[in-house]
Amino acid sequence: MELKTKNYLEQLKEWPQSGKHILAQYTDEYVVAYQAYRPSIGKFAAENQYFGGDFSFSRMSWIKTNFLWMMYRSGWGTKVGQEITLALYLKRDYFEKILSSAHPSTNVHGMPKDEWDKQIAATNVRLQWDPDHDPHGAKQERKAIQLGLRKDFLEPFSGEGILNIVDISDFVSAQREFVQRNELHKLITPSEYCFPISEEQALNLNV
Repeated sequence: MELKTKNYLEQLKEWPQSGKHILAQYTDEYVVAYQAYRPSIGKFAAENQYFGGDFSFSRMSWIKTNFLWMMYRSGWGTKVGQEITLALYLKRDYFEKILSSAHPSTNVHGMPKDEWDKQIAATNVRLQWDPDHDPHGAKQERKAIQLGLRKDFLEPFSGEGILNIVDISDFVSAQREFVQRNELHKLITPSEYCFPISEEQALNLNV
């Protein structure tokens, strides 16, 4: 599987400028999500096509479908412990189940605290909407999604929920040069489109 890419400025014209959107590269088979790790974890996953070694299945692990949000979070792969950027080709049905089980990380519905605490403790998929960012890290009006996985929803990282794991660190490094030189007309980013969600998912995602 090869990551599909497109000129950043061309994509910028196509993306919504505001609202909550799951920008992602996807097909009927998979949805691409990104994570950044230290070399011992990232290289193991890419070489073995599953997560293991120093990876902890006892902690919550966050995925991001939006490449530029991941670049903001990892400093374009320069932050300590986030040097290796992975593109995870998640099985489409696995990703759909994640969305259908998502629970906001903050009490957006104003529930009583004890009820909220009980629900958030029981959920295995956490949802956050954060400001998206441009290549230089400036906040955008559009909101980007990140999803925290644990327990039963993280177990598929052992292999069954992932079609492919690709180390795209070299691609990230090459594109970082254009950002640093402010040559955004040369910047190439993964092709991303608004992912369709069901009515049930929209309720879970607070869209």
